[in-house]
Amino acid sequence: MNVRIVCVGKLKEKYLRDAVDEYTKRIRRFCNFEIKELDEFRLPEKPSDKEIEKALEGEGKNILKECRGYKIAMCIEGERFDSPEFADKLYKAGAEGGSSVTFIIGSSFGLSEEVKKASQMKLSMSEMTFPHQLARVMLAEQIYRAFQIKNNGKYHK
Repeated sequence: MNVRIVCVGKLKEKYLRDAVDEYTKRIRRFCNFEIKELDEFRLPEKPSDKEIEKALEGEGKNILKECRGYKIAMCIEGERFDSPEFADKLYKAGAEGGSSVTFIIGSSFGLSEEVKKASQMKLSMSEMTFPHQLARVMLAEQIYRAFQIKNNGKYHK
């Protein structure tokens, strides 16, 4: 299986990059895995709704160019699953996507409607609010956990 995370922006804090690097190393024992970071569109400190919408549209076009196979948009209005359900969904997505799954993480303003409509699934991590930069770490951990679950590993208890 080929699993890819396409995300807008770069991780600023070293501890977050280190965490993602660790999960990347672990995930690669199960599949081809990569993270593609795209540039954020520059916005003023207090952007208007129109400026945000325009930035999301531009980011969305760049995102869709990088997607392969089954697309999963990470967004607040998406479905929520427990870890075993997520593992099942990931494997089914791989089968439906010709062995390729792309998870999409937008900027702190989210994703364009175009990206959401182009995705076969919308996924939410939680009803709680987390720092945007943490989403990549949390998603990588859950992808690793999903492979552990499906391979009867000891990581998931």
